[in-house]
This record gives sequence, structure tokens and C-alpha cells, in this order.
Amino acid sequence: MTDQYERSAEFIDVMMAPHWPSLGPPLAEALRGVVGPVVDVGAGGGHGTRVIAQAVPEADILAVEPSPALRSVLLARVNEDPALRARVTVLPEGLLEAVLPHRLGAVVAMNVIGHFSPADRHRIWALLAERAGRAVLNLQPPTEPVAVPEFRAAEVRVGRRTYEGWGRAEPAGPDRLTWHMTYRTYQDGELVGELETSYAWWVLTEEQLKAELGEHGLEPARTGPVELGMHIIGGGDT
Repeated sequence: MTDQYERSAEFIDVMMAPHWPSLGPPLAEALRGVVGPVVDVGAGGGHGTRVIAQAVPEADILAVEPSPALRSVLLARVNEDPALRARVTVLPEGLLEAVLPHRLGAVVAMNVIGHFSPADRHRIWALLAERAGRAVLNLQPPTEPVAVPEFRAAEVRVGRRTYEGWGRAEPAGPDRLTWHMTYRTYQDGELVGELETSYAWWVLTEEQLKAELGEHGLEPARTGPVELGMHIIGGGDT
């Protein structure tokens, strides 16, 4: 499996951190009543894993992260917290390759569904229908293959350095985008580093999500603020 974050991993965790104060509370609410185990798909550096651990305090968590670079951050974050270390298992495979318990309390897929092709999505929906009491995911814009002009996605200051993340996207087919990311590093206002990378992203509208899930006897329901694009699939506890 190609690691799309191999070159940009040093920036991903710090640039994702500012988004979690808005994502965390609605995710925690969506997990209310879940008793575990919980799968955190594409756990990255573990920001969402910490939210899950607080929301479902007795559950075992399987944090799935196939990117070695991001997984190193995740494992370090889990290891440094005794409460997480006792409950979180870090898995290096992709979701569809991982060995999971036969019955799951919930599957969480935040900021990640676009990494899966339509064929792989159907494998995920089948897994949810067979094993999961609940799933929580979000659809990130754009949900259609349209060009996205360059914009500044993040700015973080650490010490004397400021890190900026810039993104733009272009259509790469009827249901796919190519994202082009540029990461710039400034020290005392002077540009001292720049990195460019690209990755593929499968787009998915809410209507498509409903249609695909319907083929597996599942139905999504919106949750949280509209702008977050979050959905709950199922609602049963285990």
C-alpha cells in the first residue's frame, strides 16, 4: 500500500489539531451509549482516538493506521498516556485487511472515507451491516469532482517557526479528485522550507451515501453541525 502521507506526515498531526475542538464534541455525542469495542479508521496521530476513549470510557479501541509515518505519532501518543496504553491497540493494516472482532460496538471513520474506492466502500458497508452496532463518518467537501482554487488550510506556530498548509484540487474522473498540497515553513517571517505533494480522493455525495448503504440494509442520519457533514449509520448498542 502506498503511503500518501510519507512526505507530509511531519505537518499532518499539528495541522489537524485545530479542527478537533469542533469535531470532538459531536463525535462524542454520536458515540453515546456505545459499549465497544470501537474501531478508529485512519486514526492518524490519534486526536480522534482520544475523543473516542473519553466518550466510551470502558471500551477497547482498535486504532487502524496504515501510514507508517502517521502511525509513529499515534503509537507515541498512545504510549505516553497510561489510560490509552491500557485500552488502545494500534493496527498497521488498512481497515479491510485488519483482523477485527466479530462484533463491534462502533466504527469511526472521520476525515478518511475519501481514501476508499467505491468498490472498497461497499466492502466497508458490508462489514458494518454484519458486525457493527453503529458507525460515524463525515463527508468532506467537495462531494463532487469540481476544481478547488488554492486556499490556506492551516497555519500553526511552534516556537520561532510558522507552518502553513495550502491546498487545491482538480477533477481526476467522474468521482475522484487529485489534491495538491503545499506545506511552507517560515522562521521569523522568512520562508525556510517548502514541500509539495499530491494524493487521490474519492468524492461521495450524501445521496450516493444513502444509495450505497441502502444496498446493504443500512441508512445514514445526519448528526452534529451541518457544516461538519457527519452521519450516524445504525444506532444499536452491543
